[in-house]
Amino acid sequence: MSLPVVFRRSMLALAIGATLSSPAMAQERELLNSSYDIARELFAEINPKFESWWEEEHDEEIEVSQSHGGSSAQARAIMQGLRADVVTYNQVTDVQALADADLVAEDWQDALPNNASPYYSTTAFLVRKDNPKGIENWDDLVEEDIEMVFPNPKTSGNGRYTYLAAWGFADEQFDGDEEQIQDFMRTFLGNVEVFDNGGRGATTSFIEREIGDVLISFESEVNNIRKEYGSDDYEVIVPPTSILAEFPVAVVGPNAERNENSDLAQSYLEYLYREDTQRLLAGFNYRVHHEDVVDEYADEFPDTDLLKVEDVFGSWEEAMETHFEGGGMLDQLQRR
Repeated sequence: MSLPVVFRRSMLALAIGATLSSPAMAQERELLNSSYDIARELFAEINPKFESWWEEEHDEEIEVSQSHGGSSAQARAIMQGLRADVVTYNQVTDVQALADADLVAEDWQDALPNNASPYYSTTAFLVRKDNPKGIENWDDLVEEDIEMVFPNPKTSGNGRYTYLAAWGFADEQFDGDEEQIQDFMRTFLGNVEVFDNGGRGATTSFIEREIGDVLISFESEVNNIRKEYGSDDYEVIVPPTSILAEFPVAVVGPNAERNENSDLAQSYLEYLYREDTQRLLAGFNYRVHHEDVVDEYADEFPDTDLLKVEDVFGSWEEAMETHFEGGGMLDQLQRR
């Protein structure tokens, strides 16, 4: 004899309730990391290791997810509602913008070592096999027959570092003569064949679309590209003078609290400073701070004079206002 319909429905509801309340079926926590465009492969390596470490230490399964894009665009997305728990960016001003919006602690740079920058890089050149145009330094990039590819400084921290590195070189070359610096930069920008929105788009233009004689990007990125697409087909040039590119990280406090991930977010960023993670970062061609790892990889990173944005431009805020805001120096130099 079949059970009454009402009774069957009651039993089904109880079964569903028991299933949903079962500890074995409890939903795992998810941490969202908002990061810059070309960090996809890096965090694809780091995240599973962190997940395993957390489970071993805390007997809890968690999942780390990623959101990638130009770091400035990623910061704007958070201000517009993206519920990222942490940020791992490539420019200080993008984290500071979140701090100014009360989404990151005001003293975020004091929360972790090295100004909350667990690793760093500089700007370097990727050229085609045998370096046919003989590109070795920034002044080679203003020759008439040179075509460059790098991300748009308006949308990409990567691109801003390239612009600022070129300006810093010209500043040294012309002993601060503003007119000569601007002439250099006007020619430099005029030789850009493609301004992509982010680093990954610039890589696609140079490698897959075969546009340009040189791709300018982070040293880490151009080395990774060369490894991926063929060390015999490309060469990496680290110019004698370049710029210090810090990679700042921070907890997005209100989001982490709302997601009940504050402990997870803090541990995730601290994990980036561990010796084994620093070794992984060095393996991805990032420069790191851990002394043992620095010694171990010393031969992998050529010596270069790393200019600091603060020393050349006063501060990041001054650099952004003077060069990258609407009507600023970048816009003026690109006018024909």
